Amino acid sequence: MLVIAHRGASAELPENTLPAFERAIELGADYVELDVHADTAGRLVVTHGRPRPKRDYPTLEEALELMRGRIGVMVELKTPARYRSHDVVARAVHLMSPDDVLVCFQRAALEEARSLRPGLRTVQHVGYGVSIRAAARGAWAAGFANGRVTQRGIATALRLDLVPLVYTVNDAARMRELADTGVAGLFTDRPERALRLFRGAARR
Repeated sequence: MLVIAHRGASAELPENTLPAFERAIELGADYVELDVHADTAGRLVVTHGRPRPKRDYPTLEEALELMRGRIGVMVELKTPARYRSHDVVARAVHLMSPDDVLVCFQRAALEEARSLRPGLRTVQHVGYGVSIRAAARGAWAAGFANGRVTQRGIATALRLDLVPLVYTVNDAARMRELADTGVAGLFTDRPERALRLFRGAARR
């Protein structure tokens, strides 16, 4: 089971911050997932919500530099079509290493990324206007919302050679339940909980 620290170890530390990413590394998570917007100056910044003026956010470059070679990274582009004038897809892909993974709800952004970097692994979130079959046309994995995922959906993803991932799962009983369905990875705010469950312990 892949343990994906959702916005870092975000139950312990402020989400989408360098300390939250560092903590996920310390715990031994497989991946950190982080969110990317463009700010008014066009910088690629790490935040879940739209950037606010006069707020100091880590840049994507700073986050990737912190984690490179230490943990897998999943970069989620938030509403990239909104920032088309800032060329966010091409710029994000340029910063990412071959082992990084690009995540998005918007299929066009992932198609653009794969055209720029053939072989780049992508996660297509499904169920919000994008079908599992559509995701299978190029994506490495399908992301299912925890509250909407079904056994049938997971089985379809597996049949289409997609890696089924579920977000965001923090309850241990639910983690066990999903593991029994064939899910390959979980996004969680509590990576330490998932690591204890699936590997016996999290590093301290």
